[in-house]
Amino acid sequence: MSQPEDIAPSHDPDFSKAADGLLPAIAQDAKTGEVLMMAYMNSESYAETLKSGRAVYFSRSRNKLWRKGEESGNVQKIDSIYLDCDRDTILLKVQQVGDAACHHGYRSCFYRRLTQDGLEVTGERIFDPEEVYKK
Repeated sequence: MSQPEDIAPSHDPDFSKAADGLLPAIAQDAKTGEVLMMAYMNSESYAETLKSGRAVYFSRSRNKLWRKGEESGNVQKIDSIYLDCDRDTILLKVQQVGDAACHHGYRSCFYRRLTQDGLEVTGERIFDPEEVYKK
């Protein structure tokens, strides 16, 4: 029996679709459906995510793997992984441990809403980033 046309033969993301090898990865709360953040993954971070069961991204600013929660303790345990139809976007359904996914101290990175007057903060800050990310 042949596969339907729209099902790719591979189960992995197609990292070759991005010139830099980085694909967008969206983290969503597995229970509530709330979108927590968007980051990037390369093949190495994806493989480590599969192996460890915790979200590992690629930090473009630091140019290295970023193990979510390595500094803050706010890790993301993987519940399930979805790929879009083109296999060039990754959706991680996660259990957010530590209540905050955002490095600014909010549960979600999407804590501001655009209004006619500009950006309105709609989220509640859970922690002070200056206290958590002391360098």
